Amino acid sequence: MDIRADAPALLNGIYAIVNEGEPHPIALARAALAGGVHVVQYRAKRGIVPEHARAIRELTRAHHALFILNDDWRAVETYDADGVHVGPEDATPDELARIRAMLPDRIIGVSCGTEEEARSARAAGADYIGVGSVYATTSKADAGPPIGIAGLVRVARAAKLPVVAIGGITLDSIAEIRATRVAMAAVISAIGAAPDPQAASVALVRAWNGAA
Repeated sequence: MDIRADAPALLNGIYAIVNEGEPHPIALARAALAGGVHVVQYRAKRGIVPEHARAIRELTRAHHALFILNDDWRAVETYDADGVHVGPEDATPDELARIRAMLPDRIIGVSCGTEEEARSARAAGADYIGVGSVYATTSKADAGPPIGIAGLVRVARAAKLPVVAIGGITLDSIAEIRATRVAMAAVISAIGAAPDPQAASVALVRAWNGAA
C-alpha cells in the first residue's frame, strides 16, 4: 500500500508528539486522537518500547490518523508505521536519498532550520519538513535558538512542501502559526503537560480550525 498517496489529506492541523518516558505515552496518544489530532509522532530517544509502538499504531489506525516514528527509520516496517521523521544528523542528501530508497511508499519528514536545508530535503524526496524551534522550548534539548515567525515563514517558502512548525507552541500561539499558512503545528507539552490532555487536544484542534 502506498501510504504517501493518502498523506496530503492528513498532513494538516495539530501534530502531536508523544515522548517515550512520559508517564502514560499510550494514554497521551489516545487522548490526542480522541481530541481530533490527525498525526501522532512517537519519539523514543532511548529506544522504542515495542508494546507502546504497537499500541499507538493500533490507536492511530482506528482513528484513521498517521503514525510517525522519530529517527528510527529502520523500525518503520517492523511497527508498520506510516513514516518517519528524521533530524539533522540523518538529513544529508545522501542519507535522505538512502532512506527514501528504503521506504519508497512511506512518509518522510525532515527537521530543517534554514532555507538551504529545506530545499535539500525536498530534492532528496522528503514529504514534509519540520521547521523550528519557532519559540523557546524546554521540550527538546536539541531545538536550538528560536527562529521566530519570520524564520518559519522564510524556511517554509523555500520548502515548497507541507510544513510542520515546532517549538514552544501553545494554545495561545496557534492563531499566529496558522496565519503563516503552514500545514501543521507540532505540540508536545501543550498536550503532554495538560491536566486534561484530551480537552487540550480538542481546544488546539478547534483553535487551528477556527483560525483557518
